[in-house]
Amino acid sequence: MKNQNLLAEWPTIALLAATYALWAVAVFLLPEASLWLAVPLVAITAAQHSSLSHEVIHGHPFRSAFWNAVLVFPSLDLCVPYLRFKDTHLAHHNDPLLTDPYDDPESNYMDPGEWEKLSPWLQRFLRFNNTMLGRLTVGPMIGHVFWLRGDLAAIRKGDRRILESWLLQIPAAALVVWLVLLSPMPFWAYLIGAYASLSLLKIRTFLEHRAHEKSRARTVIIEDRGPLALLFLNNNLHVVHHAHPKVPWYRLPAMYRADPEGFLKRNEGYRYRSYAEVFARYFWRAKDPVPHPLWRR
Repeated sequence: MKNQNLLAEWPTIALLAATYALWAVAVFLLPEASLWLAVPLVAITAAQHSSLSHEVIHGHPFRSAFWNAVLVFPSLDLCVPYLRFKDTHLAHHNDPLLTDPYDDPESNYMDPGEWEKLSPWLQRFLRFNNTMLGRLTVGPMIGHVFWLRGDLAAIRKGDRRILESWLLQIPAAALVVWLVLLSPMPFWAYLIGAYASLSLLKIRTFLEHRAHEKSRARTVIIEDRGPLALLFLNNNLHVVHHAHPKVPWYRLPAMYRADPEGFLKRNEGYRYRSYAEVFARYFWRAKDPVPHPLWRR
């Protein structure tokens, strides 16, 4: 699909403006009234900003990649460099490699051989991370530890692109830190909100993909139309996004409604009715094993 013109992208521009405005309210106005309101609003706006960064990665709202990146340059969660997000996410969109422990950067599975080398306590910790409760609490920490470990290894081997991505993160995060320090919000409170934003995003990624012999059947549909669908910019309709990655977020529901049987045939019925169903099933128990159940070298 051709890139949409600027007029067709007003929902993305409007939502980004509203997100920054609400973030400013959370940081500069609400703390003096109630940190109990300010911190959750930081979490929501930072998570929404990440979802909008995902839209930018896929070419919205402008035709210019540079100006798109400028729109989301401030790193509201402080710890995800935009260029690393872009590079790893676009690599993730190589659908034949979905869930591959090595070649899918967003895979939650491990090589069974590497899994067997882990200590029993670490295995128990990672199994807990495969419950919804674990993903919400320790998931952001585990994800970033593994991510940083891999990036540092690549930098030591001379990967300049990864090094440059992290160096650019310094001014992106510094701008946000500077604004928070100017505000009445305590910095420790902002850090709690930033971590909570990453926890919110873990709800979306919890079961986006499953191990399956057919790559087309690995991507989920969650037919939720509530607040989380807006927070995730309709990426709960994830198989629609993978089939049409250039389509903007606000067109995905209509595409799904036009052919639900076709999309469910494509992913062989990998569907949940709502995030409430996902929480009810997997809050206390793991949906998947940590070692990839179908992995072959």
